[in-house]
Amino acid sequence: MASGAEQTVSEYIVHHLTNLTYGKLPAGFERQTADGVQVVGDGGEWTLAHGADEIAAMGFNAIHVDSMIWSVGLGIIFCWLFRRVAKTATAGVPSGWVNAAEMIVEFIDGTVKDTFHGRNPLIAPLALTIFVWVFLMNLMDLIPVDLIPHGLMLVGVDYQKIVPSTDPNITMGMAVGVFVLMLYYSIKVKGFGFVKELTLNPFNHPLFIPVNLFMEVVGLLAKPFSLGLRLFGNMYAGEMIFILIASLFSVGLFWMLPAALLQIGWAIFHILVITLQAFIFMVLTIVYLSMAHEDH
Repeated sequence: MASGAEQTVSEYIVHHLTNLTYGKLPAGFERQTADGVQVVGDGGEWTLAHGADEIAAMGFNAIHVDSMIWSVGLGIIFCWLFRRVAKTATAGVPSGWVNAAEMIVEFIDGTVKDTFHGRNPLIAPLALTIFVWVFLMNLMDLIPVDLIPHGLMLVGVDYQKIVPSTDPNITMGMAVGVFVLMLYYSIKVKGFGFVKELTLNPFNHPLFIPVNLFMEVVGLLAKPFSLGLRLFGNMYAGEMIFILIASLFSVGLFWMLPAALLQIGWAIFHILVITLQAFIFMVLTIVYLSMAHEDH
């Protein structure tokens, strides 16, 4: 286990589900340290959290450092890989990374043409970015759950979640970005027609404007929530299963072989989940932006 043999299974699970968090502890907060109880002075203290109680005390201003580093890092890897492919691509028969990149681009381009019914040069690059980026974040789930956290604990980093898509802050952040684009193109393409769409649908009568507005606003707000929480829920559940299976290794020698077989089996099945969730996030983004471009 990542945090030592003295942990119970419950503590092990909680430890793996805790983010490396940086935030401001309020004045008067009592921290448990190796030297005893330390009281935070006036003005508070910006620091890394050591435990769930400190994370809760930091409140909304806390930052999940591990999620930010891994998501940005994977985004940089995506840009570097595709830039390298673009520089090495030739008119001849592609091979290796070039072939794989061309297959991904052609697949996504075909999906955009079949799904998006407007004309916007941003949609295809956006869809490519979303699919590959979310896929890379999901792919981190296949790394053994104890490998990186245990290695970082040796250098003093207590907590580390390496799968950004198991953090609702990351998935909802991307969903909010898509939502902003939906609103922007709805206003740009439809103009005042967007207001009519919200107030005169589905009942085309002035008396039903409050009812229409309530129904349409709820439906509009449900899109980013469904987009972000669907990805988070599926990846969080998959990560939880990996952690539960890993906890079997501490039970005894009898469970080591079944646990290893379960890990391999779940990892093979999870490859499908990883790819499918990236594809669903991409397709729903295209569909929502297509709806924003439809001017009735």
